[in-house]
Amino acid sequence: MSERFTPDQLLAGRRLFNGTARFRLGVAQLEQLPEVRGVEIAFAGRSNVGKSSLINGLTGVNGLARASNTPGRTRELNFFDSGDNFTLVDMPGYGYAKAAKKDVRQWQNVLKGYLRGRVGLLRAFVLIDSRHGVMTPDIEMFEMLDDAAVPYQLVITKCDKINRHELAELEAETQTRIAKRAAAIQSIHLTSAERGFGMDELRAEVAGLVQSSAN
Repeated sequence: MSERFTPDQLLAGRRLFNGTARFRLGVAQLEQLPEVRGVEIAFAGRSNVGKSSLINGLTGVNGLARASNTPGRTRELNFFDSGDNFTLVDMPGYGYAKAAKKDVRQWQNVLKGYLRGRVGLLRAFVLIDSRHGVMTPDIEMFEMLDDAAVPYQLVITKCDKINRHELAELEAETQTRIAKRAAAIQSIHLTSAERGFGMDELRAEVAGLVQSSAN
């Protein structure tokens, strides 16, 4: 997968995520949204998809993003500053059936408002668990991002949990699922936060986005 990136691009990614990321605040209502500082990259995914592990692995800060002990409980956008002009936004896990319908509606309104009106939001990365593939809640997120015209890219997580043949099949199937999606980036990242697989490439992808926005 590293063939997609040059050594200089991989180095830029490691420099961008240099272990200095810090939590800024959590937002539960639109009026609480902080001032935009430079550019933002958002991460979305089903509960237990490994989002916290991925963010911690990317930034090199253990415990920066913390998973709730109760899946689906967290209902905040969490903002993490990484340098003066770059912010990571951790969206809460979606697709957990026990959440009350009124809470889900309220949260969806906040999320839609953020996605549609956030200046500086460059891309959303949508995480897909390798053991389950694309599921109905993921498709709902795709549609929300398509409607908001926010470019998004899929990241398959926990790739060490399935064999190479299964991973190749999953990648091809997932590629087909997003081929005609209006706002989807067609290249897919394969990762394992536990093994460090694919993390340099994902860092390089983000660094390229940040650099392009500055030009």
